Amino acid sequence: MEHNTYREVGKPVRKKDAMQLLLGKPVYMDDITQGPALVVKLLRSPHANALVREVKTAAALKVPGVEAVYTWEDVPKTRFTIAGQTYPEPSPYDRLILDRHVRFVGDPVAIIAAETEKAALRAMKLIKVTYEVLEPVLDFRSAKDNPILVHPEEDWYPPCPVGGDSRRNLVASDVNADGDVEAVLADCEIVLDRTYHTKAFSQAMMETFRTYTELDRYGRLHVISSTQIVFHCRRILSQALGIPKSRIRVEKPRIGGGFGAKQTAVCEVYPAFVTMKTGKPAKLIYTREESQIAGSPRHEMEIHVRLGADRDGRIRGIDLYTLSNSGAYGEHGPTTVGLSGHKSIPLYTGNLEAFRFGYDVVYTNLQAAGAYRGYGATQGIYALETTVNELAEQLGMDPTAIRDKNMVKEGMKMPAYYNEPANACALDRCMEHCRQMFHWEEKYPVRDMGNGKVRAAGVAMAMQGSCISNVDVGSATIKLTEDGSYNLIIGAADMGTGCDTILAQMAAECMDCSVEDVAVFGADTDASPYDSGSYASSTTYITGKAVERACAELKTQICAIAAGMLGCEPTEVVFEGKQVRRPDTGEAVSLEQIGYKTQVASTQAAEATVSHSSPISPPPFMVGMVEIELDKETGLVTVLDYMAVVDCGLPINPALARIQTEGGIVQGIGHTLMEEVRYDHNGRPIGSSFMQYKLPTRLDMGRLHVEFEHSFEPTGPFGAKSIGEIVINTPAPALTHAIYRATGVWHRELPITPEKIALSRPEPS
Repeated sequence: MEHNTYREVGKPVRKKDAMQLLLGKPVYMDDITQGPALVVKLLRSPHANALVREVKTAAALKVPGVEAVYTWEDVPKTRFTIAGQTYPEPSPYDRLILDRHVRFVGDPVAIIAAETEKAALRAMKLIKVTYEVLEPVLDFRSAKDNPILVHPEEDWYPPCPVGGDSRRNLVASDVNADGDVEAVLADCEIVLDRTYHTKAFSQAMMETFRTYTELDRYGRLHVISSTQIVFHCRRILSQALGIPKSRIRVEKPRIGGGFGAKQTAVCEVYPAFVTMKTGKPAKLIYTREESQIAGSPRHEMEIHVRLGADRDGRIRGIDLYTLSNSGAYGEHGPTTVGLSGHKSIPLYTGNLEAFRFGYDVVYTNLQAAGAYRGYGATQGIYALETTVNELAEQLGMDPTAIRDKNMVKEGMKMPAYYNEPANACALDRCMEHCRQMFHWEEKYPVRDMGNGKVRAAGVAMAMQGSCISNVDVGSATIKLTEDGSYNLIIGAADMGTGCDTILAQMAAECMDCSVEDVAVFGADTDASPYDSGSYASSTTYITGKAVERACAELKTQICAIAAGMLGCEPTEVVFEGKQVRRPDTGEAVSLEQIGYKTQVASTQAAEATVSHSSPISPPPFMVGMVEIELDKETGLVTVLDYMAVVDCGLPINPALARIQTEGGIVQGIGHTLMEEVRYDHNGRPIGSSFMQYKLPTRLDMGRLHVEFEHSFEPTGPFGAKSIGEIVINTPAPALTHAIYRATGVWHRELPITPEKIALSRPEPS
């Protein structure tokens, strides 16, 4: 079905919560939990690797208003992971609530609970800790098989076999291949062998990590947290605290941004522990500094690419190896790294004869990494796309033409993407559309603007996924109310993405009503049907399909109830949106009448819950082109124009899809040109505020223009694929390409700061 035949789907419907947010109504965690609560603060380690010998808390406990101070001696001794992943988690169980062995600067040493923030901070200064300082492992290149072990403990536990070995500082390790890559590379006319380094980047969402906990009227632990993963969070707390899941309820209010940071239970366990110990409500709100130094930033990676091609530009073999720095703990380490190869190599399925993809994920004594939009694909695509751009430049070919020749096209099977088919792939149309819109022929040639300024352009393409295939579950409950409207109850977390609105649009389309007639509620582990959560770009694709199927089931139920009212068989009636009609007699009953009937001597509820999972994860595709002006004297890069064309199947809400794309592009530009999580030689973080950690603003962006090429994904709701993550992946390689065009230098490390550009010289050819 063509997208323009839909009434609600494919339309730029206003977000459900738009007015509440614009009017500053209380919608966030700190707004809706204004009652008295203990203020929780964490005393953090100043050392990258140390054993806590003694913690003196007597003076701190004498501070008026201090309720308690807890140390490693007070907490349960069962290890857990804070990775928000489906059970059994691929990430190792390597954490305690408080550990005697602190493994990075910022690792918690003590939990302070006090009646006021002032008392908690005063108490923190009075705690005296004696450390046995150990030598840290800070360089991830030397971490594997290093004699210094980040996790020497005996109870380190891997729930899944992912190639991890704590005795080797390995979180995960694997190799997979198709064909004889060495033989193919040996037969290629040109082989590029390149190594790239991407630093860690912080999600820097506006709302920092924060959680409120209390015991409810049934004595259960009630958690209100800014989280993407209510159900995983419940399981994490159960494991960490040693209490049954039935005694825990987790809900999320509005979220002030997540970008993957809140797919990790960064802070929930600390106030929960305080509440369980004291019986009192507790609240922990991370400062911006804490979010920067003890959050869950993007994994630092080193990616080694060998790419073989013939002189006509056919790419025949790719060998890619990724070394990933998980930091002090392993959450998301085994899962992010796979995307660096599986979401980059398949872009070149066209002529590919063989590939190999291997990786190692290592522990170091730095802040633990986690999930960040793009989830490893961002790093791998930067490396491979930059290598392809270099190949095009060496061969004297237009870099868009070399992609036309090699890219994956609709109907192809992708061996490097778990042998999945490209059912819906408009990548070729995205490239052509972007070329025309950007005026590539005019902007690709380098232009000297005088005064030391040069204009140049670059290109990149990308893919992502639409879920974790054979794992993710999305669920929806939809029920008819007595006034003929609907309640849609979901477990996916709207984190500003607008998924509440998008899922309501789908429900409205299915039930032939307006979006206003669908009230959305979520996410709450007590009330919502199980949902893996909002990550892996899965909400529209997986939860959306659950909504579509739940609506079909509800329609069947409504028709059965109506048939009973009309004294006929369900096969004799038709659903018509506001009513159910019996065509052969013309009789009809309204939705209101059906709603009231379910409340009187009824044995059939007008309510349906459906869970959905997918055996495949259809990739969205994207092409990005950028024009920059570069000042050769200062190295300053000014982004003039960024054009992007995205294939996300059918955009359910084009306005929200466009905002997603623009936001992702801005984040990608920030990573490429200015952002960087930095440490000194002792592993202490440098730049723990926005004074030093530079984020792009609207003024740094130039012109952004986004358009869509539609494809139809048969396994998705209304033909839709995902949009959330794909959008961050093209800026790094496109900008790197444009900077090369302007300077003659290939930069193989992100970020590419003005200092690096000003000091760099072209490599000898």
